[in-house]
Amino acid sequence: MKRVFSAILMLAALVTAGLAPSHAQAQAQAQEAYWVQLTANATLREAEDDARAYGARLPEVSGFRLGNSGWYAVALGPYTAEVATDKLITLRASGAIPNDSYISDGAPYGQRFWPRGSTEPAAAATPGTEDTGAADAGTEDTGTDDTAPAEAPAVAPEPLPTEPVVVAPTPAPAPVVPAPAEETREEALAAERALDAEARKTLQIALQWEGFYRSLIDGDFGPGTRGAMSAWQAAQGYEETGILSSRQRAELLGGYNAVMASMGLTQVIDPRAGIEITLPAAMVEFTRYEAPFAHFESEDGVRVVLISQRGDRATLWGLYDILQTLSIVPPEGPRKRDDASFSIEGANDEIISHTYAALVDGAVKGWMLVWPQGDAALDEETGEFVREEDRRLGLVLAAMRESFTSLGAAALDDNAGLDTATQSIDLVSGLEIRRPEKSRSGFYVSETGAVLTTTEAVAGCGRITLDEAYDAQIVAQDDGLGLALLQPTQPLAPLEVAGFLAGEPRLQTELAVAGYSYGGRLSSPTLTYGTLADVRGLSGETEVSRLEIRAQDGDTGGPVIDQGGAVVGMLLASPSGDGRVLPTDVGFIAKGATLTGFLAANDITAASSAFATGTMTPYDLSGHAAELTVLVSCWD
Repeated sequence: MKRVFSAILMLAALVTAGLAPSHAQAQAQAQEAYWVQLTANATLREAEDDARAYGARLPEVSGFRLGNSGWYAVALGPYTAEVATDKLITLRASGAIPNDSYISDGAPYGQRFWPRGSTEPAAAATPGTEDTGAADAGTEDTGTDDTAPAEAPAVAPEPLPTEPVVVAPTPAPAPVVPAPAEETREEALAAERALDAEARKTLQIALQWEGFYRSLIDGDFGPGTRGAMSAWQAAQGYEETGILSSRQRAELLGGYNAVMASMGLTQVIDPRAGIEITLPAAMVEFTRYEAPFAHFESEDGVRVVLISQRGDRATLWGLYDILQTLSIVPPEGPRKRDDASFSIEGANDEIISHTYAALVDGAVKGWMLVWPQGDAALDEETGEFVREEDRRLGLVLAAMRESFTSLGAAALDDNAGLDTATQSIDLVSGLEIRRPEKSRSGFYVSETGAVLTTTEAVAGCGRITLDEAYDAQIVAQDDGLGLALLQPTQPLAPLEVAGFLAGEPRLQTELAVAGYSYGGRLSSPTLTYGTLADVRGLSGETEVSRLEIRAQDGDTGGPVIDQGGAVVGMLLASPSGDGRVLPTDVGFIAKGATLTGFLAANDITAASSAFATGTMTPYDLSGHAAELTVLVSCWD
């Protein structure tokens, strides 16, 4: 994949040709000054020592007070944004500056203390565009008036980078040269003694990767390492000598190197997101920005999402809640949240998911790693097939955790990727929201939040929620009547509780079913009107009535109410399995008396309707139905 590098931030300076810069223009130019901040010190003496040390080997070292905080910063600059970013990457790669150095716009820099004798603030500095040694070159006498204003060339704005940048790819493992087929024990031991410290540690790492070594990586071949070598030899069918021959070392390292190459762990910097991190570049490729995410995807299910959004603690906590609604964040797994960060882990039969985000540099930044579950393997102790995680996951996860770094205040703009984003109510910034297996309706029947619905709504559910926010469990059901009673796992105080009509409505009475016709895609229930066609079922059943109504599957379990708001029954699921296909305008309801009898048998006294005879306005009836009706969701 072609990588194109550009600066973190690009600002254009517009200067009128032939005119001296105004005060406002001078301020705009000063705002183009960017710095590579190296250190922050709590005392002036420590800061001066750092400035002196860096100044001895690097040009353009400056020191500033950090506002009124009492701290002091040592930085390189000033530069344009592009030059500052280039220096940051180059100097960090060479080890000349700390790995946690970052780009600063100089906003927090106050009075200068270094070089000694300098007192002007950072804002007075003029950025250099490139390191050409011009300071050592003389100036040419052109014969012009020295006091005449110089004409400043216009600076064309440069676009932000279109994708993250590979900064320092991890070097490929050195090729392993096959050794002679035969080697005596003494020859193998002699070849082993010729290995340097790094080669010995690499062997231990390879043995650890294969699952045979569980001690320190120290390059010392003691009893633990010898035992691991013997175990590896036994597993490969070799003689257990505890000393690997050159050919065996080549075989062991060859397998390990192939695994490392398949991941391609690579240092990546994302200037737009303000994040640096090590990613498995051989497995994922950057695809797009959709604020607040940068997406990296693959064809085999591995996925990385970088998180970058300006905000505060409320932003952090809001993101914590939103991410848990996504399909790539399974609901089962540990969660941890505090005032400054959160972590979420989840796993199901298909994926393993790890998420981390923190409040840093005035923004919420973090990452998500999604990994496909491994194949099922036979557990020899239990005799059962269990899923195994791909062992590469541990290496990738550790590399991402250890390398994750915020590059100052840069964060994704809220409009990043908006022009190419796929818009859907099932997506959050390109990530699919987790949806239930089915969604039906129900309604409150007690002040403690008990909900009445149908058995069809909750059949085969691994988890049941009310309004997709509260877990609930089945406390009673009658399969013959098709009724199920749910109780939330935490107390709820509903705004409305069903008030049942005393007696039965008259034939041809207009009734309405309140239900989530579209499976929760609308935030409130829909009223679907119909008429009472019969007070019995098709086969003369007295527990049910028949409606002429065009209801949807999502309405099943919803309350049937009259024009005064009283509950006269509950919509049942359409009959199925007998080979008959009924007309689309046929619906059946469990009568009010049937419902109150079921509730009484389960220690709930049904309330009578508090509404006087008459009718509500459509507006009032809709509001009453919204407070009474509940979205019942069935999750796998």
